[in-house]
Amino acid sequence: MMSGVASLAAGMLLTFLSLRPPEKLSELGLFTPPLKNLQPSEGVVPYDLTVALFSDYAFKKRFVRLPAGQSARFDPEEIFEFPEGTLLIKNFYYPEDFRTPDGARRILETRILARTARGWEAWPYVWNAEQTEAYYDVAGLSTSVSWIHYDGRKRQIAYVVPNKNQCKQCHEYKGAISPIGPAARHLNRMYSYPGAGVKNQLMYWAEQGLLRELPPLEQVGADPEMHNPDADINSRARAYLDINCGHCHRPEGQAATSGLFLNYREKDPVKLGIRKPPVAAGRAAAHLQYSIEPGAPEKSILIYRMASLDPGIMMPEMGRRTVDEEGIALLREWISEMKP
Repeated sequence: MMSGVASLAAGMLLTFLSLRPPEKLSELGLFTPPLKNLQPSEGVVPYDLTVALFSDYAFKKRFVRLPAGQSARFDPEEIFEFPEGTLLIKNFYYPEDFRTPDGARRILETRILARTARGWEAWPYVWNAEQTEAYYDVAGLSTSVSWIHYDGRKRQIAYVVPNKNQCKQCHEYKGAISPIGPAARHLNRMYSYPGAGVKNQLMYWAEQGLLRELPPLEQVGADPEMHNPDADINSRARAYLDINCGHCHRPEGQAATSGLFLNYREKDPVKLGIRKPPVAAGRAAAHLQYSIEPGAPEKSILIYRMASLDPGIMMPEMGRRTVDEEGIALLREWISEMKP
């Protein structure tokens, strides 16, 4: 049973979903005060992904809020079918020192995907310097952020909060906005729930009434951990490409005309990029022959574009201002092990 306060909050959410989003994040009632602690209110459930989209090394805290008494429908391949009124909440933050991730931090933005009567809509919220509130902001911004990296070095970048239209560029699927992360293979992992212990996320969602039609877990696919040495390199590389590139590079995505499909279901080696010539040669291809040259990552357009920060060359085109060194290292190893 929901408390009176929770029921009121749920009603407010449904009202907001049919109107303009509230100006303040706190008005949604998703977190208990103080807001910066990101402690979920009743009915707001945390979750995580096995392999996540790279966003300039930003850490992320994810939550889902479904309308009371409703659930998402399981899908073995694609994003779950969420009911109208669902909120998917993703908070981007930087710990001051990555070696102590639970220490002091700075939250920069909260991105919400809201399932409205019109479909999914992007609600971007930008946090103030005092970390007391986040405000609805469709314009986006650039702000300097610094941290101590895992290797002890200080790093600093101009972090970019995308504007509302840019959100659609990454989240477009079949001409409309769609989530990227909440699919079975990304969620099929263990998670430590406060007060409930360590449980498989999909099982927990089903137990809590958030997910219906879940088959036995042995029938559900799962991503391997990116740095798990016990998982084969092909599975790890394909999982990385799927979450970071596959939402655009797929037959239904924005990059369909490239003919390069990096989603995990692609089986055709050429469409995956192996010895595939670029659709358009030139500066972005650096006169290299193939998207992936087996045994030669240094000759592969995929690696060249991922390692670039030139706006006319870099891939992904949005969402980063630095290079994913660990991701590129994984893909270099993957390509190096391919037989020429």
